Amino acid sequence: MLRYTTCLASTLLLLAGTAAVANELLPYRGDGMHRIVQPHALDWQPVASMPPGAEMAILEGDLSAEEPFTFRLRLPAGYLLAPHVHPAYERVTVLQGVFHFAHGEEFDRDRTLALPVGGFAIMPPGVPMYGFTDSETIVQLHGQGPWGIEYLDPGDDPRS
Repeated sequence: MLRYTTCLASTLLLLAGTAAVANELLPYRGDGMHRIVQPHALDWQPVASMPPGAEMAILEGDLSAEEPFTFRLRLPAGYLLAPHVHPAYERVTVLQGVFHFAHGEEFDRDRTLALPVGGFAIMPPGVPMYGFTDSETIVQLHGQGPWGIEYLDPGDDPRS
């Protein structure tokens, strides 16, 4: 019985230690092992680096840090996103609406591919891209920071 109790206690200590290490590795700054975000609880904010109308809700991570991140963009109907690049891989999943997307340095609606709900795209860093919406569209982006956006034409950058 003593051997069983000692083995059980050792196993529980090992599991507790593993859980503590796993908790330290989580990219969000929560208190526990899981983070659950309900859609109604998203904190949508304007995006200073995008034209007016875009809203962002950060689900995890610090976009300026070298760590994993996940965020959502809500784009209104008729939204245009001028040619731009990112410093890191961009992984996009369409959650609502249709996002029309293309690679290239010049905006050309006819070259875009319509990504419907469930559509996924991955773009390497530094590759020019652009897009638009016909209806309100929500996309989820995730990757490894730091994150940013640089417009090919500085006149398209709302920060300038």
